[in-house]
Amino acid sequence: MEKKELLTGNEAIARGAWEAGAKVATAYPGTPSTEILENIAKYKGIYSQWSLNEKVALEVASGASIEGIRALVAMKHVGLNVAADPFMTLSYTGINGGLVIISADDPDMHSSQNEQDNRYYAKMAKILMLEPSDSQEAKDFTIKAFELSEKYDCPVLLRTTTRISHSRSIVILKSRTEVNKKDYTKDCKKFVMIPAFGRIRHKEVLKRWKKLADYADNSKLNKVYNSGDNKDIGIITSSVSFQYAREVFSDIDILKIGVSNPLPKKKIKDFLKNRKKAIIIEELEPFLEEQIKAMDLGIEVAGKKYFPQFGELGLAALRKAREIFFTEEKQKKRDLGLENIPKRPPVLCAGCPHRAVFFVLNKLKVRVMGDIGCYTLSVLPPLNSLDTCLCMGAGVGQTLGMEKANPSLKGKLVSVIGDSTFFHSGITSLIDNVYNSGSNLMIILDNRITAMTGHQANPGMGLSLMGQEAPVIWPEKIAKAVGVKNVRVINPNNIGEFEKAVKEELANSDFSVIVARKKCVLLDKKEKNFRIYIDMDACKSCGSCLKFGCPAIEFRDDSYTINELLCTGCEVCIDLCKFGAVKKKILK
Repeated sequence: MEKKELLTGNEAIARGAWEAGAKVATAYPGTPSTEILENIAKYKGIYSQWSLNEKVALEVASGASIEGIRALVAMKHVGLNVAADPFMTLSYTGINGGLVIISADDPDMHSSQNEQDNRYYAKMAKILMLEPSDSQEAKDFTIKAFELSEKYDCPVLLRTTTRISHSRSIVILKSRTEVNKKDYTKDCKKFVMIPAFGRIRHKEVLKRWKKLADYADNSKLNKVYNSGDNKDIGIITSSVSFQYAREVFSDIDILKIGVSNPLPKKKIKDFLKNRKKAIIIEELEPFLEEQIKAMDLGIEVAGKKYFPQFGELGLAALRKAREIFFTEEKQKKRDLGLENIPKRPPVLCAGCPHRAVFFVLNKLKVRVMGDIGCYTLSVLPPLNSLDTCLCMGAGVGQTLGMEKANPSLKGKLVSVIGDSTFFHSGITSLIDNVYNSGSNLMIILDNRITAMTGHQANPGMGLSLMGQEAPVIWPEKIAKAVGVKNVRVINPNNIGEFEKAVKEELANSDFSVIVARKKCVLLDKKEKNFRIYIDMDACKSCGSCLKFGCPAIEFRDDSYTINELLCTGCEVCIDLCKFGAVKKKILK
């Protein structure tokens, strides 16, 4: 009897890597791809690691591939930007053991700073790209990707989206296939990309591209779903858009593209033969649409004319498009009553040690160059702290650039970066500030975990992904080692001491580093023998406590109060109230 499980796409990819006989898996955590490595780490027979960043993760996986074993590397879409340097050249060198690269795109930016469409990376690199449309395909395509990687001597890009990564569907589980390690033979002309050898390999890439195009045209991963009698129209789609299309356009034939690079042009041409119109349904960019239009098939090709070029698609968007296609058909709409539900904007957790940092920075009216992490939420009211947030590690470099552009900003510039992000891409910018005589303040928000993506270990933790002990790497020691003279480690919840330190370091003529170290409140939960409350007899109703932005501090029925269910007992609010109205009561 077949064993079946309800898996997310990420869990299915992890299962696929295990079933395919992969032996090395690497990643840097980033939503929506994080759970791939977290689940792979549960399988015996696969060495798994969190790398410092996506570039390093890909380089480690490529080394394992060159040695002759199957390797997988996972990252979110913007992570591939970090890994783009080795990614592009790996198309030239090719592989030895199968190498699969996961790009988890994030339409609608659920947890990202942009919604770039990484399908263009595969096109630019001239490598195979597979796009699963459910969890079963996520597993099967992962296995197939390893096989194709070895058959065509190239890395394979497996592209998912947030909806594929996190949605669940039934998956048939199979046993692991043990794949023998391939012999490594030194081949400088293949793996050493000096210009002379690179020119040779580029020609090989072009030869391979023709073979990949033939494969795409004949691949069973591209499927036609004949749905009805309406043969004038054909729908072409891929990934999760197929699921929406199959539900809304159930009476129209659909070609689901599984191999989206190279595009299966012969398959598309055959599918659209004798039709009057092609409807291209895809999220984000017109990747399929532009290429199909360029085929000049003599029929109308419509896509972004009807579907948005931003955000996720969904049933509502497709139903609206259908009404345009078939004006005589009326779609029934149900009032779900969702319009009256109050919005809940994201907020730092009650007791989060980051809150005190940004409360102080906002109070001091300094410019704050931000970064990617939980603390990015400090841009929102009432903290209103961040001036910029570009990409991982950028704030530290931007601060130096701003300082060089306007020396009068001395004493007014601060960069903030999390501990995991510091290891990811902050160290180089730290050194750049030292080397180029920066005089700003860098605050490393060390909450002892990679918090935003779900509490993954990092080099400052003393623990690896696989649960093994590892050396603890201290950011302050790195700062001192590269020549920073002014380095402090402070608990930010000691808000008075922290504010004093910030003022002193901003007054220094040299570059300074403050490590704001306090464990993430979600990891530091303790049973309290006290409660924090507001004495309304002492309260002056000034509202200052609300400006701290803690969700446990509430104003209701014309009264200020502490929500005991949310309060973690950090006690920062006690220090903030200049009237002594916020108090601590010991419980018996």
